[in-house]
This record gives sequence, C-alpha cells and structure tokens, in this order.
Amino acid sequence: MLLSHPSGQYQFLRGIEPYSCGVRAATGFEIARAILRSAVPWSSGFELIEAHLAAVGLGREALCAAELRCPAPFTFAGFAAFNRQWCARLRAWGLYVGDANPIARTQVAPVVAPPREVHLHAFAYVRPARRAWGGSPPPSFVIAGAGELRDGILAEDQIIRRGETSPEAIAAKAEYVLDVIEERLRGLGVAWQDASSVCAYTAHPLPAVIAPRWFGRLGALAGRHGLRWVYSRPPVQQLEFEMDARGVWAETWLECD
Repeated sequence: MLLSHPSGQYQFLRGIEPYSCGVRAATGFEIARAILRSAVPWSSGFELIEAHLAAVGLGREALCAAELRCPAPFTFAGFAAFNRQWCARLRAWGLYVGDANPIARTQVAPVVAPPREVHLHAFAYVRPARRAWGGSPPPSFVIAGAGELRDGILAEDQIIRRGETSPEAIAAKAEYVLDVIEERLRGLGVAWQDASSVCAYTAHPLPAVIAPRWFGRLGALAGRHGLRWVYSRPPVQQLEFEMDARGVWAETWLECD
C-alpha cells in the first residue's frame, strides 16, 4: 500500500513494523543520500542526522531511509529486540504515520572488519529538488533491503530453502529476492531503468547462472551501472541473500567528529 507522509514530502510502501518497503520523493522534491566517512553507533547517529538536516534547513520529518551495519547476524529474537529499540526512537521523533513506519532500512553484517555494535552507515532524506533536468526529472526513491523470507515474515519457517547454501540454493534465494525488489519498484511506480544503484549483500559467491538471467531483467541498468556485490551477510541468522535498490542522484560524504 502506497501512503503519503503528511509532512515529509514523500510517499512510502507500507511494510512491517521495523521498516517500510520503500520511499519515493514527491513531485518537486528529491532524495539525497548522506554517507558517513566513519560509522557511528546507531543511537548517537540520530544526533548526527538531526544536525545535518538542520544545517541544510530541514527538520526530522525529512528523514526517509537508513542504512545500518551490525557486528553479526542476529537471532530472530535478537533482531526483534533491536527493532523495538529502533521503532521506539522513530516514534520519539514523531516519524510514524499513524501506526505505519515510513522509514526504509537496509541492515547487514559486513564479513570483513565488522563494527563492534550496530552502526549507522548512511541515511537518506527528502529535500526540494535542486537540479533542472529539462523535461521530466527522474524519479527519486529508495527500496528497503529484502532477504529470502516469504512475504517478509520474520520467522525461520518462512526462509526460502532454509539451511541450504549450494550454488543452486543461493540462485533460488536470489531469484526470490529479485522478485521482491521488482514488486516494490512497481509499487513505487518506478522500474529498473530508473535506479542508480542495485546492491546484493551475501557472503556467498554469486552463482554464474545469476548474471545472464538477472542482467536480462535489469536491462539497460545492467549496462550502465551493473550490480554491486557487498560482501556482507543479511541481518538475521540463516538468511543468506539480501538486496536493495535506489534511484538517488545526489550523494554526499559526512565527516564524523
């Protein structure tokens, strides 16, 4: 279900309590992405987000997406406990729309040099469009990370080919996740060719079978931007593959004191 944020100048696809499935900037606005040069603990990261938004003349309501990095995949119970803390912070900021969480999120566990605690890696926010594109501007959106869970249900029995890590199983998981991302794109009224970046998060080599099948579906996007493989694990144990996408044409790096 596509909902409008009453003050954030964006629409969002309703997801589950911890995050929405994706966001899209309203007409006349764009999504900007801020990447932290040095990641900071997620809780204090909100102070950095607020300071940056204030510096560019925006309020908390402009925040629309976040990217987190964690030390290792959580158990399902541990992930639920973290999500309760995350949701409480968003509620305290007044970001919920009724009972719906509008903030998209990707959270993964780096295989190499993982953080000691959950860190904020990047965030995205909505601002008035600052570029004259000529004609219709490209859509500006963020698709939240998705793993191989049927219908996004956070339960072990919903994992696609649970416990399997053969190339064939990874390919099946990846195909399912690709379908989920594609469905979210349609829900936001965008398509693969509108994306500026598509990321796959897994600790497993991408099976050779993925390239021809995926690039055939991604179309021109594959030729222009390719597919980025981030050597990380999904945020929950037993999941093996995650993916997200975004169409963001303004990015900046933030120094962290």
